[in-house]
Amino acid sequence: MKTISFSLVRDTVARLFREACYAPGNEVDEALARAGREESCERCRLALSALRENLSAARELNVPVCQDTGMAVVFCEMGDRVRIEGGCLSDAVNAGVAQGYTEGRMRLSVVSDPLYDRKNTETNAPAILHLSSVPGDGLRIVAAPKGFGSENKSALKMFTPAAGEEEIVSFVRETVRRAGADPCPPIMVGVGIGGDFEYCATLAKRALIRPIGDRNADPRYAALEDRLLSEINGLGIGAAGFGGSVTALAVKVETYPTHIAGLPVAVNINCHAIRHAEARL
Repeated sequence: MKTISFSLVRDTVARLFREACYAPGNEVDEALARAGREESCERCRLALSALRENLSAARELNVPVCQDTGMAVVFCEMGDRVRIEGGCLSDAVNAGVAQGYTEGRMRLSVVSDPLYDRKNTETNAPAILHLSSVPGDGLRIVAAPKGFGSENKSALKMFTPAAGEEEIVSFVRETVRRAGADPCPPIMVGVGIGGDFEYCATLAKRALIRPIGDRNADPRYAALEDRLLSEINGLGIGAAGFGGSVTALAVKVETYPTHIAGLPVAVNINCHAIRHAEARL
């Protein structure tokens, strides 16, 4: 049995959110540079260049890349031979979110009651925690701050099993078309297929933490990712909504077994600042 201290989890979560919000990985800059080379619209090329300058400025000035530092989403894979000493994992994660956001002077965007009081928690906690039990004695933590300009444009549909690829492609494309420029394109699109009502949304969110250049291991779904990317880029929304040929940097599809009577599909949209950071303890 491996023991990991509450304080180590807390401090790691705090660090990961600061890293994700202040300095998204080089893959984002590389993807924007590649989009600039592929883009045919001059206004969109200028917008893509400005987005790259913003990433560089955030690193140089040590400030968040976007004022919306998001709601704290955390994926944890906890080994079956791991024990948290000094408290429970969820409390350590929430303590880390509070520490990271307050010490990092990042915008606090979470309200304690969603409908009536709407009072700010003043810590950006609690987090949305997705916890999986896996074999081993390690703990993988992925911090993925999610801004709501893009989150608000996400969608879910419960298809019947009679639906096929055409219906799913149409749903994803229409979701992005309706979103337009609001989610700060070029975007990354996560698509969850299968599970049930809530799990297909989790799949779509998890898809967003895959590397931009990563492809689904199943050739059928890898081909679906390619087709969806082509369909979305054919919408003509472009960077900042200026009408170019690169609306999305990537589309990622995640799947899970489902019930014989259903075919749930969720679309989770992420802005160009694809922010996540991870650690293994």
